[in-house]
Amino acid sequence: MRDAIAYIRVSTAKQGRSGLGLEAQQAALARFAEAEGFRFVRTFSEAESAADDKRRELNAALELARKRKAPIIVAKLDRLSRDVHYISGLMKHRVPFIVTELGADTDPFLLHIYAALAEKERQLISRRTKDALAAARARGVVLGGHREQSDENRQEAQERAEALRPVFAELSGWSARKAAAELNARGVATPLGGKWHAAQVIRIRDRLA
Repeated sequence: MRDAIAYIRVSTAKQGRSGLGLEAQQAALARFAEAEGFRFVRTFSEAESAADDKRRELNAALELARKRKAPIIVAKLDRLSRDVHYISGLMKHRVPFIVTELGADTDPFLLHIYAALAEKERQLISRRTKDALAAARARGVVLGGHREQSDENRQEAQERAEALRPVFAELSGWSARKAAAELNARGVATPLGGKWHAAQVIRIRDRLA
């Protein structure tokens, strides 16, 4: 078996104390290690903001990974960061990073691509939300408090995800990247009618979890 370092992160101290998020990541890492033949020599975990670059546990994981010449494995890419520039900085350490939901064969270049796609998607969502709010204000809609439209949008998104549950169940053991390729090969459209990529697969899986 190959040695590896596990890294787990939750975004808030409250999540860290409750174990929510930590247990799910631990389970994902354990399944991946068993399937891919890895043995975790140590697991580092911490509760830090995604915007906080001062992560003592991650720095310790990097140091041990260099000494052991072992990869660092995380359950999801956003457990490293949601910022593509921060992830680029991590790649400069020349320590291999493996993201379980993307598969063991994802190289640093692809990690950059997935991080950039995820960041761009967040920017587009933020822009669409701001545009929708501006349009609502222009129509004289009073904003604030509980928004029924937001609830309707979430419900519609959940219903679209539920419609895909059977095929996602069939591909549950696949990495997000391979699942996206298979969905495209089968001609299955995304909820918005486009092509699949790994970030979209991850988002639908999160909705169905």
